Amino acid sequence: MERKGNLMTYRPDIKVFDATIRDGGLVNSFRFSDEFVKALYLANLRAGVDYMEFGYLASTDIFKEEDFGDWKFCKEASLRRIMGNNETDMKIAVMADVGRCNLERDLLPKEESVIDMVRIATYIHTMPAAIEMIEYCHSLGYETTCNIMAVSKANTADIEVALEMLCDSSVDVIYLVDSYGSLFPEQIQRLTKLYLEHAEASGKKVGMHAHNNQQLAFANTIEACSMGASYLDATIGSMGRGAGNCAMELLLGFLKNPKYNITPVLKFYEDYILKLREQGEVWGYDIQYLLTGKMNLHPSSAIAFTADKRTDYAEFYHSIFDMEA
Repeated sequence: MERKGNLMTYRPDIKVFDATIRDGGLVNSFRFSDEFVKALYLANLRAGVDYMEFGYLASTDIFKEEDFGDWKFCKEASLRRIMGNNETDMKIAVMADVGRCNLERDLLPKEESVIDMVRIATYIHTMPAAIEMIEYCHSLGYETTCNIMAVSKANTADIEVALEMLCDSSVDVIYLVDSYGSLFPEQIQRLTKLYLEHAEASGKKVGMHAHNNQQLAFANTIEACSMGASYLDATIGSMGRGAGNCAMELLLGFLKNPKYNITPVLKFYEDYILKLREQGEVWGYDIQYLLTGKMNLHPSSAIAFTADKRTDYAEFYHSIFDMEA
């Protein structure tokens, strides 16, 4: 499988996907002001972004509403408060975690909602439940993706079975997700080829969602893109859980399609992302995240290390040797 396109051209199949509120909400418990969210919505519109993900469809039976901001739950009234009927070309997405949502209760039929896409987040071992959710969302009229998390922990045979199941489903996009920021471009290349071999045969697209533990989120995203992945996730200022994600400003600076405009993103960064950092919100590459990425571990221990303001990196490194791989 050869690379698709080159550095001087653009592919019209590329879709830029902003996940700032959803992944960034894991930094501040989704407590974004309406001003912040509205400004981001307008910035994405002006920048030519194709999809904006607002947050999760989390179940209030599992998560207390008082513990989170609105974007943990993405109720229809909250979405419409920001965008009205979203009479624009930019599509609106939300994420639903297997086992942590109640779609039958909380998701309206597409014709009654401003949501366009539901992204189903799953692990390999919960794929049957993910397929059921995909088919339910599809039956309501939504575009769907399946984001297979922690794929760096899965063996190739299991990944292939999951891909076969998805290719027999109604899903539109299958996402390669480097949850732990542990993968290198060479691995991304091989995995993207594997995903595409299955997806293209069944008329489906492939997406890429990267984390920046080893400062490779951007490199891995454009590597997946060069091999043929077409849905590319990014966040402004790389805001996201732990080490953060592929930076939108990097991605838009790389893509050659004239529809994309980096200036509104830079302005939003200047006006809003800097303020969040000044207010004490912490995310982005640091040694502790490098180490969990290197060890292919969930970043929870590094997040706790960060919260405790620790700097004993060598001690932390040796402590995670004993964690279950």
